Amino acid sequence: MNQRTILITGATQGLGRGIALDLAGRGHTVLLHGRDRTRLETVAAEVRAAAPDATVRTFLADLADLDQVHALAARIRAVEPRLDGLVNNAVVGGGPDPQVRQLSRQGHELRFVVNHLAPYALVRGLLPLLRDSAPARVINVASMGQEAIDLDDVMLEQGYEGLRAYCRSKLTLIMATFELAAELDGTGVTVNALHPAHLMDTSAVRAYGLTPATTIDEGVRPTVRLLLDPELATTTGRYFDQFTDARAHEQAYDTEARQRLMALTQTLCDRS
Repeated sequence: MNQRTILITGATQGLGRGIALDLAGRGHTVLLHGRDRTRLETVAAEVRAAAPDATVRTFLADLADLDQVHALAARIRAVEPRLDGLVNNAVVGGGPDPQVRQLSRQGHELRFVVNHLAPYALVRGLLPLLRDSAPARVINVASMGQEAIDLDDVMLEQGYEGLRAYCRSKLTLIMATFELAAELDGTGVTVNALHPAHLMDTSAVRAYGLTPATTIDEGVRPTVRLLLDPELATTTGRYFDQFTDARAHEQAYDTEARQRLMALTQTLCDRS
């Protein structure tokens, strides 16, 4: 099948917007997620204008609220006949004030929720549709910025700092990628993670006070490759640094740590 239906979270700006424009330009159906209705509709109009023949649909949800994540998955299952790809791109960066520990709707550390729990819950909720649409691909947008997590304090109640929380949340996302890939092996649903580009010119990078080093397009190209390249059709459970199959932080390969993390992850997602 040439035309695919792909959901992109955090599609209202930065990398997500760039991926949407690229995929729509290739004739694929794009499902755009955002948490601000006005910005979401603005980007949808922009994508439609750039690719008049593409199909564009929008979905509103705040991924900092796990109840809304579950509702988003249920809504997509109800209205979409198929789903060939999911790009978990939405992110909370280090923040403008890295000393302020922010919380989600359920009272969890914000970066752990948006950057890890929400993608995991969304994949779980969409699995019936992804399996029915197989072959299907899940891409988790991670980062080369990874830091070992303390499994006794995954939400950084001690020694909090925004960039540290971000780096730990991206490692947990990679660890979940490996676990989901192993679980889904043989189903036709692949799960991979990637670092799209170093310090892209995004609002999250600028908000933390960092100087962008690469363009959005430099992150779009390796992400779209993971989604569409026929040579990667069966590749799963891998971490890519742009186009290179790379090695993540060592803790990602600690099976006991991954199992502990996933048990906590499942518990927290079930409680929402």
